[in-house]
Amino acid sequence: MYETLSTRRAHGHKSLAVLLDPDNLDEAGCQHLLELCAQHPVEYFFVGGSLVMNSRQATLIQLLKSRSSVPVVLFPSHSLHLEGPADGILLLSLISGRNPEFLIGQHVIAAPLLRASNLQILPTGYMLVDTGRQTTASYISGTTPLPYDKPGIAACTAMAGEQLGLRLMYLDGGSGAMYPVSAAMIEAVRQAVDVPLVVGGGINTVEKAQAALNAGADVIVVGNQIEKDPSFLGEVSRAVHAYNQVAV
Repeated sequence: MYETLSTRRAHGHKSLAVLLDPDNLDEAGCQHLLELCAQHPVEYFFVGGSLVMNSRQATLIQLLKSRSSVPVVLFPSHSLHLEGPADGILLLSLISGRNPEFLIGQHVIAAPLLRASNLQILPTGYMLVDTGRQTTASYISGTTPLPYDKPGIAACTAMAGEQLGLRLMYLDGGSGAMYPVSAAMIEAVRQAVDVPLVVGGGINTVEKAQAALNAGADVIVVGNQIEKDPSFLGEVSRAVHAYNQVAV
C-alpha cells in the first residue's frame, strides 16, 4: 500500500478513504455502504475510532473483505483495537501531543502482536488540529491539538516526524470537527515533507474536499458526513476522480 500511495503521489493522483467507526456502523449499514462503493469507487477503507465500545470491528472487516477488493486499513487508537483480518494498519504516533502513551507506549504493547500479524505496517505521524471543539481523540489522548492558525507549527512537527522515519503524515480535525483543517496548514505541511499526506475531519462538502486536494492532500478521509448522508459518498468520489482526470 505504501508503494501505491507513493506512486499515486508522484503522478499527482489523489485518493479517497472512507472512515468506518465500529461504534456507529452495524452490519446492515456496512452492506449498504458497500453497495454505494460499487457505484462510487474509493481507494481505502479505514476502520477504527477513538472509542470502540462493541465487538463489531472484526465482523465488519470480514464483511468488507468478503464483498470488496478495496484495501482495509486499521485506524487504531489503542493496542486493544487490532482485531480483524485487515490488510494494513496506520501505526499512529501522536506527534502533535506530548503524551508518551500515544507517542510510543501503546506501540510497545502492540509490537509483538503486529510482528506476528500479516498486516502491512504504515508508520504514521498523526497530528490533531484544533477545529473548533474538543474531539473524542483529543480528550482520550489527553493532548492539546495544534493551533488552527499556526501552520508553521504543523509544518515543523511534520518535518520532525519525517526525520524520525515516519512514512505518512495525517492531519486530522477529529470526528465531528466544526470546520476542516485549513488550506494554509495543509499547504505548509505539504511543502515541508515528501511523504504522502492524509487529511481528515470536517470534510462535509465537495468544496471542502476540493480545497484540501488543491492544498496538497494526497488522501482525504470522510466519515461522519457519509453516516449522516450516504449520498455524499457519490459526490466526494466524483470530485476526487474528476481531479485525477485533470491531473492526467
